[in-house]
Amino acid sequence: MDRIIPQKKWTLKKVSWIILSLLIILIAIIAIRAGRGGVKLNIKTERITLSTVREGIFQEFIPVTGSIVPIKTFYLDAVEGGRVEEIYLEAGSFVKKGDKIIKLGNTNLLLDIMYREAELFQQSNNLRNTRLAMEQNRLTLQNQLLDLDNSIRNQKRIFEEYSELITQYLISRRQFEESKDQFEYLVNKRQLTLQSHYQDSVFRKTQIEQLESSLQRMEDNLVIVKEKLENLTLKAPVSGQLTSLNAEIGQSKIQGERLGQIDVLDGFKVRVDIDEYYISRIGLEQEGRFTLADSTHKLIIRKIYPEVASGKFQVDMEFVGKEPSGIRRGQTVHIKLELGDLSQGILLDKGGFYQKTGGRWVYLLTPGKKTAVKRDISIGRQNPEVYEILDGLIPGDIVITSSYDTYGDADILILKD
Repeated sequence: MDRIIPQKKWTLKKVSWIILSLLIILIAIIAIRAGRGGVKLNIKTERITLSTVREGIFQEFIPVTGSIVPIKTFYLDAVEGGRVEEIYLEAGSFVKKGDKIIKLGNTNLLLDIMYREAELFQQSNNLRNTRLAMEQNRLTLQNQLLDLDNSIRNQKRIFEEYSELITQYLISRRQFEESKDQFEYLVNKRQLTLQSHYQDSVFRKTQIEQLESSLQRMEDNLVIVKEKLENLTLKAPVSGQLTSLNAEIGQSKIQGERLGQIDVLDGFKVRVDIDEYYISRIGLEQEGRFTLADSTHKLIIRKIYPEVASGKFQVDMEFVGKEPSGIRRGQTVHIKLELGDLSQGILLDKGGFYQKTGGRWVYLLTPGKKTAVKRDISIGRQNPEVYEILDGLIPGDIVITSSYDTYGDADILILKD
């Protein structure tokens, strides 16, 4: 009995023919594309941006944002801590030098003054008592010297009389010796009294000098403490505008706490935040410009703050020439800050194409302006407005500078109206 052999659907010969056919079709597609000059794409001209390559002056700059601030600001800090008792002026007020702003109360400071005044009074009494005692000692010594001088004169007469009588043997040797001893005793006592008074005078004089010095220090300290009491009333150090005031009745303020600030309205400057990436390229005297009310104003860097916070550092820029009218504290301005000198170069306007190509190539319009083809280029420096073209383009070339995101891998763009 015959057996039916099932026929195979995918034979080696059949698979070979299929692969060969696909290769032929692929080669044909590649040949067609190659013959037509690459992948082409139709686009509407109204959806693209065209820029003409030109030769001009290149200025490297970065856009930064600045804030208008007064050229001078005086900060009001609590020299002494205390409780807010009175507020004489409100924020925004214009003040003159010496005007009262805030009054603080400090009970401990008042008690300290009272204690120092009591010490001063006590020390003054000590000094007065010492001087009085010194004067009393002086008077006592004079009295003692008067008594001694009188006794010495009397005893001297007796001694002289006894000296004559002893030669005539009218008195005894003992009486003579006693009169002599008494006379010498009184003379020596006078000398000792004078020495004692001298030593006491030196001691008293030194004591008075020390008391006077101590008293002077106490008076100086009391003056300082009373100045602290005066510092509890915060006064305007200059004339200007009280732009901020951080105080409410009843609040307790510690020593050194910032209470407010006064802006001197003689002029303004611009404080600018700059990315730390440019810190090595920023120096004094660099210039910048901004436009306000259709007028361009020039600025110059006068101060650089070295501290970096949140990835930025600050500089102060002052106006060159007349300040713009109508500016106010806190107003924001957009500045073009120059980073280098002017130089001649080939320039191309910035556009969205850079995100797609990384600046390595562009679509360049052909002479008939009906198509655009890829062109390799080299970009050098840049600023927020233009690129500096180093190679690949010449002045007069027209380039598509809008985004290339929708063009895929197209080699040629066909421009349609």
